Formats: sequence, C-alpha cells, structure tokens
Amino acid sequence: MTASITRDELRAAVETGTVTVVDALGGEYWQRQHLPGAIPLVAAEVQARAADLLPDTAAPIAVYCSNPACGNSKDVAARLERLGYTDVRTYRDGIEDWVGAGLPTESATEARA
Repeated sequence: MTASITRDELRAAVETGTVTVVDALGGEYWQRQHLPGAIPLVAAEVQARAADLLPDTAAPIAVYCSNPACGNSKDVAARLERLGYTDVRTYRDGIEDWVGAGLPTESATEARA
C-alpha cells in the first residue's frame, strides 16, 4: 500500500524542490490548473512514459488527483511502484485541498512562460 503525504509535508517538499509532483488527472485538468512543477501522468500512460519522465526510481514522488474520492492518484502510484519506484506517496486530499488552503498553482500557459 502506498504511503500518503500531507499538505504541509508536500508544501515543504515543493518549496525545497525535494519531490517530483505527478498530476494523475492530466489533460485539460493539468493544463487549467496544477500544483507547482507538477508533471502530468495518467494511469494509462505510466508504462510508456514513466521511465522518460521519472528516470530516478529512488527519487521522492508525490502523486495527486482531485480529492479523496478520486482514485487516479492511487492507481498511478501503484503502477509506479510495480515498475520499481521506491519512494512514492499519494497526496490523498488532492488539488481541491491545496487550492482550498490558498496555496499556489500553475497553468499550462504559465508553465511555458
């Protein structure tokens, strides 16, 4: 079972650059709004894209989706672990919690700027 990460833990890791954040919603959702520096990676793409996007299987990774009812983050995290990633955690409360706490987000337009 994948370990979880709290909002405060994730915020600190994002601020210090000690975690790779993975957005398990992807697509339009990621383009519109995502956590700072988040990489879009949906479950169907993990097998094909994980090695390129996440070359270090021992690096800390935090996966999130929208909220506790969304299973995307658990699915992506489990697939990453099956591929040999050893430090994967899920931000169970997701982007809704992050935004609700007034924390910063990015959009695809800002990420390209």
